[in-house]
Amino acid sequence: MTRTPDADAGAGAADEGREGPAGAGAGAGAGAGAASVTGAAGATDVADRSHGSDRSHGSHGSHGSHGSDRSDGSGATGSSPLILTMLLLTLVLLQGPIRGLLSAPVMQSWMTVFVAVLVQALPFLVLGVLLSAAIAVFVPPSFFARALPARPALAVPVAGLAGAVLPGCECASVPVAGALVRRGVTPAAALAFLLSAPAINPIVLTATAVAFPREPGMVVARFVASLLVACAMGWLWQRLGRTDWLRTPRRSPHEGEGRGAAFWGSVRHDVMHAGGFLVVGAMAAATLKAVVPASWLRTAAGNPLVAILALAVLAVLLSICSEADAFVAASLTEFSLTAKLAFLVVGPMIDLKLFAMQAGTFGRGFALRFAPATFVVAIAGALLTGAVLL
Repeated sequence: MTRTPDADAGAGAADEGREGPAGAGAGAGAGAGAASVTGAAGATDVADRSHGSDRSHGSHGSHGSHGSDRSDGSGATGSSPLILTMLLLTLVLLQGPIRGLLSAPVMQSWMTVFVAVLVQALPFLVLGVLLSAAIAVFVPPSFFARALPARPALAVPVAGLAGAVLPGCECASVPVAGALVRRGVTPAAALAFLLSAPAINPIVLTATAVAFPREPGMVVARFVASLLVACAMGWLWQRLGRTDWLRTPRRSPHEGEGRGAAFWGSVRHDVMHAGGFLVVGAMAAATLKAVVPASWLRTAAGNPLVAILALAVLAVLLSICSEADAFVAASLTEFSLTAKLAFLVVGPMIDLKLFAMQAGTFGRGFALRFAPATFVVAIAGALLTGAVLL
């Protein structure tokens, strides 16, 4: 490597600096490329030398870490095509057994139910996601604050009925309820809207009517039971809730963005979450129809209380979007209408993904108290409404 005059001068100064601290400091300063002042104090030279050493070590450390990051990233990138290639080769080698497995009567029945649930539910899911994203982005939370009555006891049913006018799935109702609380709306009214909006909006009721074409009473029962439970939970929170149980929600991740970017960001988020849970729900419904022995389902469905509890727990575990859950419930032909109503009332109000979203928005202490109470009140509301209307 060709040495520059500055480097030679720095090396010479470093050699001469062995005879004294001033010379050592000058040599170190010159070697680091810094201009040193002739006759500076030894303490100053020592400080300069330590700073130069720190910069040198920091530079080498940073270069080393960046190199490590680059090597890790290249390794991860290089492994993805290899995994995909191995997966494709495995499918090609096993295409005979896979084809034989799919041609079995059980698998054909499973695929029929799975595809039927997806095809029926997907249009309502997409429409609901688009409308809920539009409401979350283009309807300001201040609109709700102005529209609700000042008295909390009256604001709760008004907020519950607002869910019938403004469609939105579970993924959108939680951020909207958080924004309402942040804007000063009474928590009881915000929670009533949180529970009612995914359950009684026009998209969900239309999907329920399509899924139960011969049972028009199911649409009315779902509307009445869901609104009753939403208002009951709002009034219960107003009576027994404490402010220290409810954490003030943070800003929405889409706040501060342009409306177009926030809209498509909300759509992508809801489609990914709701679509994934729809696939899981369709797979579970197909498995119950094709794999689980019919005698087991008849035994569970034969006891009314067991049937209601079983479908309520299933709704929590499956976490299906409310725009699609009616088609899954309709496929469970062994169960009574009241048990299916419990599935439709519980699911939009409390499931695994809703519990996680409520804990993230309002705090884990709130979710641990609110979710079990909602589950119990929802089952009671479905049982009462089913006994009267179904």
